[in-house]
Amino acid sequence: MDELIEELKASIIEALNLEDLTPADIDADAPLFGEGLGLDSIDALELIVLMERNYGIRLKDAAAGRQVFQSVRVMAEYVMAHRTK
Repeated sequence: MDELIEELKASIIEALNLEDLTPADIDADAPLFGEGLGLDSIDALELIVLMERNYGIRLKDAAAGRQVFQSVRVMAEYVMAHRTK
């Protein structure tokens, strides 16, 4: 699980061009939207693409995305349960 969390952090930094951050800067339990990383709806679309490309996971709608993208840890738990790649 910890390895997947670090992989997700690195993937998020790369996908969203967050060059000023390192994986260590991202708290696995901090919110991705709002107070935490402060991501927006465009970033959410990038995360959906990342999930499909890297793990074969298709999120059906925005509500599902809101649940999955609460934090890096929640994303990792979802990936572990649903990945096809």
